[in-house]
Amino acid sequence: MSTPLIAVYGAYGHTGRLVAAELRSRNQNVILAGRDADALQAMGAEFGYPVLRAPLDDPAALRELAQQSDVLIHCAGPFKVTGEPIATVCVETECHYVDHAVESHHVRHLFEDFQDRAQSAGIAMVPGMSFYGGVGDLLADAVAEGLPDIDRVTTAYAVSGWRMTTGAKNTAAQLFAETDRITYTGGEFHIGYVEPRNVVFPFPPPLGPRTMIAPFPSCEIVMIPRHVPARTVEALLTAETFTEEQVFVSEHAGMAERARSEFTVAAQVISAHGSRAGRVTGTDLWRAGALASVEAALRLMEVPNKTGVLSPAEAFPADVLLRTLERLGAFTVIIEGWDG
Repeated sequence: MSTPLIAVYGAYGHTGRLVAAELRSRNQNVILAGRDADALQAMGAEFGYPVLRAPLDDPAALRELAQQSDVLIHCAGPFKVTGEPIATVCVETECHYVDHAVESHHVRHLFEDFQDRAQSAGIAMVPGMSFYGGVGDLLADAVAEGLPDIDRVTTAYAVSGWRMTTGAKNTAAQLFAETDRITYTGGEFHIGYVEPRNVVFPFPPPLGPRTMIAPFPSCEIVMIPRHVPARTVEALLTAETFTEEQVFVSEHAGMAERARSEFTVAAQVISAHGSRAGRVTGTDLWRAGALASVEAALRLMEVPNKTGVLSPAEAFPADVLLRTLERLGAFTVIIEGWDG
């Protein structure tokens, strides 16, 4: 039996480097891929991994990458542009797929247009397996476990010290410009213009109540309703996150500076029989996202697995994965009434 191989696409970006470093620390076989040949060669020499240049407009190269890989971790956004070419070759070559997308429309597209193809190929595709989106999806599922007649699920991100990469900045620009936001109210999805508003979310101490941007267009909006039967799902982000001067001018920030971000992600579930809340807290949101995608990739190489396009909480037991990430130092988990 051949040794499993994990492809990291966008390997020389900040997230890709964190993913590759984590895989190397676990003695995994890895191939580094992306569009920039010089950056790939330099990183391949540094990490001791083979490389493959595979531009998005070169289906043959992308297919060559996926064909030799068991799992592909896609780290190169914006996924509105980069997602479909790589997802396509993964279903064509029966390669499991994990991505770091935050964009709701990309994730919805995979659920709607790749579901049958992924199942026929016998693979799992897990989009949004990152800090934004994935952590919220897992946390909402763990908090909602066993609660009947759920009215509302809210995920709330309190983030400070976020230093965007070029890819993150480009993604944010696209999301800010969207006029066709996806929302979930009354047990149904809606697509259209949504007037942004400010709300106050009651984070527990030491944060306390914070003014939030609502809605925050994170992809758990299209993921949580797949496994939590709620009437309304909404994501929020602290308004002060974007008031920090360095957020949008930090493309050249070093890894140490990016690692100083601090975060709390809270999930609040309100039902006819009461409410429940949980949260994760930590530093370095980039590392938390990288650890999440690596754990997903390693689990997808185990058998048996579910097939199709799956949210993180559909693909893996949320409580188990959250506790694993906690042990790895991604964050600390606190859920009401749960001893883990």
